[in-house]
Amino acid sequence: MIQEQTETLNNTSTKMKQDEPVIEINNLKKSFGVQEVLKDVSLKLLNGENLVVLGKSGSGKSVLIQCIVRLLNSDAGTINVLGNDVSTLNSNDLGELRKKIGFLFQSSALYDSMSVKQNLEFPLKRVKKNLNQKEINEKVYEVLENVGLSDAIDKMPSQLSGGMRKRISLARTIILDPLIMLYDEPTTGLDPVTSDEISLLINYVQKKYKTSSIIITHDIECARTNADRIIMLVDGLVYKEGKLDSFEKSSDTLIKSFFK
Repeated sequence: MIQEQTETLNNTSTKMKQDEPVIEINNLKKSFGVQEVLKDVSLKLLNGENLVVLGKSGSGKSVLIQCIVRLLNSDAGTINVLGNDVSTLNSNDLGELRKKIGFLFQSSALYDSMSVKQNLEFPLKRVKKNLNQKEINEKVYEVLENVGLSDAIDKMPSQLSGGMRKRISLARTIILDPLIMLYDEPTTGLDPVTSDEISLLINYVQKKYKTSSIIITHDIECARTNADRIIMLVDGLVYKEGKLDSFEKSSDTLIKSFFK
């Protein structure tokens, strides 16, 4: 059974067609004690698109993507990723699925005791054990070039600016060639110029690596740069879904407070 499940995980992702859902969530609920964070959320991420999930702090955005990779267990509802019901996967198959999903944490989550090169080598050596050192080096140089930081290869995280740390974190994520990217507030804490650079880099990654992405943000400029489609969460519920244009033209007071 485990072998059959793993084969399904390995094969399903290669058969996805354009506009076919790579993630499908139905009636998702998640509470912490008496606090209902996600009340009844349903959404789809289509193959090849950037889906922006917009909302104020506390609206349930980050909890949503943590449930997708089962860093948090949902209370009710279903989460289907690349044809697999996440809640039913055993630990081995969940690990295999996670290899296909890149997760860019809000804090960047670099290992402070490792150089940039070592941070990038670490996931390759753990996951792609068939690579020799020459192949690892080539992959490291490739992703550093793609995020514009080839000259930072020997630096320590403490020597990097906030924007550089974010870029290196993104490089470490894409080094495993994920099919799906989950971005948790990618521009939070960055100055406007650096935020714009990160937003453009997200678009670049989508086109170069042909990823499907969920971008969690409350940054409207990030949404404008990246969104193929937007879902707005309010108090743990989907308040509105649609194209950027429908949000910017909306007369709804709550939506207008975001799109000033």
